[in-house]
Amino acid sequence: METEVEKKWVTKAVYVYEAPIRLWHWINAASIFVLAISGYLIAHPPPSIGGEAFGHFEFAYIRYIHFIAALVFDVGLMVRIYWALVGNRFGRDFLHLALFEKSFWIEVIKKIKWYLFLEKEPIVYEGADPLNRLATFLVFILDWFMLITGLALFGEMDGMGTWAYYLFTIWIIPIFGSSQTLHSFHHLGMWLFASFVLVHVYVVVREDILGRVSVIETMVNGWRVIRGGQLSKKDA
Repeated sequence: METEVEKKWVTKAVYVYEAPIRLWHWINAASIFVLAISGYLIAHPPPSIGGEAFGHFEFAYIRYIHFIAALVFDVGLMVRIYWALVGNRFGRDFLHLALFEKSFWIEVIKKIKWYLFLEKEPIVYEGADPLNRLATFLVFILDWFMLITGLALFGEMDGMGTWAYYLFTIWIIPIFGSSQTLHSFHHLGMWLFASFVLVHVYVVVREDILGRVSVIETMVNGWRVIRGGQLSKKDA
């Protein structure tokens, strides 16, 4: 039989993610997918084929697609930052990290144990839980790393005298020591993104099936449905 606390939250719905955040999320996911595929092909070029020179533009098309996806990614990141400032409180959850509070890390560990099937019941949050906030913040830093290193590599390709070269390439390559090292770190960033996506998909599916809140649906219509459970004291 459900307790009074559980009954209180069974039908609770909260409008969490506004339309710009949801739109950014899906466009950003698509751009990262295209960047990963095209970036992998840039790092591991397809073998050359015979025939006339005009038929050897496959690699140029791959790089062009990579640059377009990178532009979408960069603009999307700017929009995300803007909406974190002007949107509702849930849009800037990832900036609220109580790193020096013991309770924050207790809840992070508790959430990790929940995903590892070491906890029977999760704490329910209206917005992002502490582990989600921490992961989102780390990915946000990775976003900036990929943006800056990518523009530095673009400036190197575009040559001296271009805006990207003077704003990024001229000082970023010396930090890494060489162009090849910069390429390697940028490529490593792609694999970090790929690893995050795998974990993210698992977490989302598990939360939607076994958790007490909606996740996928929330990123479609913005509403988080709470299906009962222990609500975080900060959200109560």
